[in-house]
Parts: sequence; C-alpha cells; structure tokens
Amino acid sequence: MAKHSPVIGRYVTIDVDGYEYKVFYLRNGQGIPLVCQHTAGCHNHQWRGLLEDEEITKHYDVIAYDLARHGKSDPPLNKEWWKEEYRLTASHYMNFIVALCDALELDKPIFMGSSFGGNVALQLALHHPDRFRAVIPVEAAEHAPGFFLDWWRHPHANAAQVCASGVWDLMAPQSPDMDRWLTWHYYTQGSEVFKGDLFFYSIDHDLRGKLGNIDTRKCPVIMMTGTYDYLTPPEATENTARQIPGGIYIEMEDIGHFPMSENYPLFAVYLKEALRIIETRT
Repeated sequence: MAKHSPVIGRYVTIDVDGYEYKVFYLRNGQGIPLVCQHTAGCHNHQWRGLLEDEEITKHYDVIAYDLARHGKSDPPLNKEWWKEEYRLTASHYMNFIVALCDALELDKPIFMGSSFGGNVALQLALHHPDRFRAVIPVEAAEHAPGFFLDWWRHPHANAAQVCASGVWDLMAPQSPDMDRWLTWHYYTQGSEVFKGDLFFYSIDHDLRGKLGNIDTRKCPVIMMTGTYDYLTPPEATENTARQIPGGIYIEMEDIGHFPMSENYPLFAVYLKEALRIIETRT
C-alpha cells in the first residue's frame, strides 16, 4: 500500500510592492505557525524533515514556502521581469514575507530561515517585531560581505556545478551521505537566482551598529549555527547574538551550513531547544 505524506502543497497569490506573485508552499501540523525560509538559490524541499516531524507538527503549524523565482514559485505575474537583473533587497524580502503571512492569516508566527533566510530573520526582528512571536536565524550574522560575484553568470562558468560544489564543502562530513547528496542535488537546480539572492546576502543586508535596536521583549531572537559552517562561522553568529539585548546563541555541533537538510535528526535536537526557549519567553 502506498504511504502518503501528511504534507500538503498549495499556491496562494499575494501582492508585494505593486506586483502579483503566485507562491507555492508546503504545510503540515497544527498550533503555533512556524514559517520557514529556504537558503539562497534553493527551495522548500530543504524543510521536508521538519514538515514530517510528528513530534513538532503536533504543536506547530509548519509552513515552508518557495520565495518568488525559486522552486515552484514563479517571478511576478504582471511584470516583464526578464528585462532587468534580479537583485533581492531587504525591503522587498521583508515585504514578501509579511504579505505571505497576511495572506495565510497567520497570527504572530515564529519565523525561521537559514543563511540568507537567517539574515532576513534578523531584519524582521528589527523592522517588524510586532508581527512575529519570535525569530530563529540559522547560519546568520549581522553582515556577510564578499559573495555577490560578477563572474556568476560568465559563459565560461557552469553556475550549477559551481553552486553545488560550494554547497558540498559547507556540510559536515559526519552528515549522512544520502542527505548530503540530496542537498547537493537541490542546489544543482537553482543557480539562476543564486546571484540575485546573494545581492541581499552580501550587499543589502548590513545590520552593523543596528542590532542594539532589536527588542527581544517583543520578538525573541534565538540564533543557531553549525560548527562546520565556514561561510557564517560560529563566532560570527555568536558575536551577532551578543550585540542583541536578550539575544541567545546556540552552537550546533557536527553540522554545517544546511542543517535542516544535511542532517535533520541532529538539527531537530537544537531546534526543539530553541522552540522550548521561545515558549518560556512568550
């Protein structure tokens, strides 16, 4: 007999900055909404382990969406988007997330994102603390310069191979082979948007000198980074958390830059601790 996953996929149409987007999301669970953002150049497949975690979905309504231009979410429907270079900005990124949460009628969700998704979690805590119960920035820091590279679309560079190869080096060798290869596979498919995502990651995201303005009494911030992440080293995340009044840092042993897909069972141990802290604070 076929075994069906409880995860359901749907589309919702939202308006962001005057343009219409048809957004695909996966959803499973009940209780407090937990909204999950994938890493740059990827899609919501990364969160499948979490979406099927019965221990968490008993208490949390887990929603993992594809950002516009990623996975099953297309570019804007009413714009000639192919006539301009895609460059994701902090403002648009936040507006997109807030509009999606509004469209799904989510009441004070927890927001969790990894890498460039973790960085936007910090932005949301600073600019929209009243909209979110808490944020969990994973593999994030106040600033990550140097990754918006002009050669990304050079005809002599195979962007898909470069992208996937870089991902491989960012994972812990202890992570299961199957999960590491799946994470690698996800990244062979998303190279076209990767450079535009990195504009936000390395250029438009810069919270140096601003972290002290985050009010964790309104929106707790629990930051987590893997010990094998050299893109956002643990010390960079810890230093960021220390600058946030009431910010918390959790170091994840034996895991890398893609914890939710490269080794979900291990990531879940740390995530459950983060959710426990949020529960005590809210």
